Amino acid sequence: MRELTETLRSTIRGIKLVAMDVDGVLTDGGMYYSESGDEIKKFHARDGMGIKLLQGVGIITSFVTSEQTNLVQRRGDRLKVPEIHQGTFEKKNVLDKLCVKYDLTMQQVAFIGDDVNDLEALQHVGFSVAPADAVPVVKDVVDYICECNGGTGAVREMSDLILHVQNA
Repeated sequence: MRELTETLRSTIRGIKLVAMDVDGVLTDGGMYYSESGDEIKKFHARDGMGIKLLQGVGIITSFVTSEQTNLVQRRGDRLKVPEIHQGTFEKKNVLDKLCVKYDLTMQQVAFIGDDVNDLEALQHVGFSVAPADAVPVVKDVVDYICECNGGTGAVREMSDLILHVQNA
């Protein structure tokens, strides 16, 4: 695990909600199409387990994505993610509304994103995270860059980090 400042550790200890982008974070960002034109996405089982582990200690989980697909809804439903927000380009606004709903501050929110449409949200949460293969401008502003790429365990890495710090 990478070295974290005590200030960042203190922030992570207070995380109550973990929100995540989908394409490029929970998936590898690839767009796969079948011969018949159906879209297919690959999700990593370890990321799913990371989400379940967070939920197991009472952390609220959320998908916040600009895409609008049945696949994302099904994945969220399967993992019992209580807050699935699709088709949104104003991700920070969604996080603001979640803070009001759950009586939280943005300091108590972690968000993992990989591209420019995640920047505003990343710059306003308490703990901002990016997969290893995020675009450079995102990696320049986040608190933590995962060793894993999107779709290959980045969400699990973030989840394990949060749980480790909160249990230390």
